[in-house]
Amino acid sequence: MEKELTATKLYYRIGEVSEISGVKPHVLRYWESEFGFLSPQKNEGNQRLYSAKDLEKVLLIKKLLYDEKYTIAGAKKKFRETWKSLSKDTELKKEFSETLAELEGEVKSLSAILIGG
Repeated sequence: MEKELTATKLYYRIGEVSEISGVKPHVLRYWESEFGFLSPQKNEGNQRLYSAKDLEKVLLIKKLLYDEKYTIAGAKKKFRETWKSLSKDTELKKEFSETLAELEGEVKSLSAILIGG
């Protein structure tokens, strides 16, 4: 059973990822060998440290395998398609936010000119 994320951390240990995702640690280790794009960092003690992005990947893999009943091969293919579209959405949101910030700055400048002039 998945737990809700209450606060975003920089890194999660495998036990935390297991608890959040509802997937046993040995399954997470197996997924690392099957899904090359899932590769958490390891600290000096050789403990796995999953980033927030790694955690998102785990949750997506779980959804594809358990909820949507994909095979490992099918999940790999679908993951790449889904992750690519999610990345594009994130890029578009970032570009939109930057453009909006620029426009707000220009509006403030014009407003200052109109009010001051």
